[in-house]
Amino acid sequence: MRTRTTPAHRAVTRARRAATAALAVALGLGLAACGDDAGPTKADETTQADQVTIEDPWVRATEGSKDTSMTAAFMVITNEGTEEVTLVGADTEVAGRTEIHEMVEIDGEMAMQAIEGGLVLAADRGQVLQPGGNHIMLMEVSTALKAGDEVALTLEFDDGSTRELTVPVKPFTEETGHYHEPGTDADHEH
Repeated sequence: MRTRTTPAHRAVTRARRAATAALAVALGLGLAACGDDAGPTKADETTQADQVTIEDPWVRATEGSKDTSMTAAFMVITNEGTEEVTLVGADTEVAGRTEIHEMVEIDGEMAMQAIEGGLVLAADRGQVLQPGGNHIMLMEVSTALKAGDEVALTLEFDDGSTRELTVPVKPFTEETGHYHEPGTDADHEH
């Protein structure tokens, strides 16, 4: 059954629609004006993870090594931003624990130890994480890693941001010339 509307009813309906449209426009303009003074939104903010570039990541194979419960991840990590960035951790399903390590001299011997507070990357600078130098230590490795495998690795920064990587597993021998002797920057200007 169809109801008939009177001319007065139609006029009220048109007036309500016009008022609703005017209110929507006014609210939109008001919110836009507020947005101009509100500063950057979350989408506009740059995280520490956004500021870094990662080159040549790799994980040392455990297959054939004496201790298959440990290995390390290496890479060139560069802070492209204008503020300091700190790498505080890493996570991967293939290891029960991870730590950011450095090499230090203790009683005349070189030893690995966790870097307290994480690895600081100065603005517009980089670090080579390499055998014999700074690296990401993977401990309590749960599966044998052989050359050609890939490892999912998440880097964690001190602002809470993360960077997801898929890292190839490579064999490592002392003769591997692509990876530099500790303390040198043979192919990189960092």
